[in-house]
Amino acid sequence: MVDDKAPTHIALAKKYYTKKLFTWLEIGKGRLDQNGVFHGMHDRLPVGGWSGYTCFVPIGHEPPEAEPERPDDTGEDHV
Repeated sequence: MVDDKAPTHIALAKKYYTKKLFTWLEIGKGRLDQNGVFHGMHDRLPVGGWSGYTCFVPIGHEPPEAEPERPDDTGEDHV
């Protein structure tokens, strides 16, 4: 059987605006072949503020939610 070459995933990168504020930017596509090997291709990169991390999300799904921030432990009730 011939392997389908159509992309199955969207490549996303975190575009940082500040140390904690970012948006997801679509930077390419990828697919999983029948041998279990993932093939990804970037077609653009964010200018500045990119860590190099790429997240591949199935087409039609939302990007992952941002992780909640830890509370600041410099408060008065910290022992």
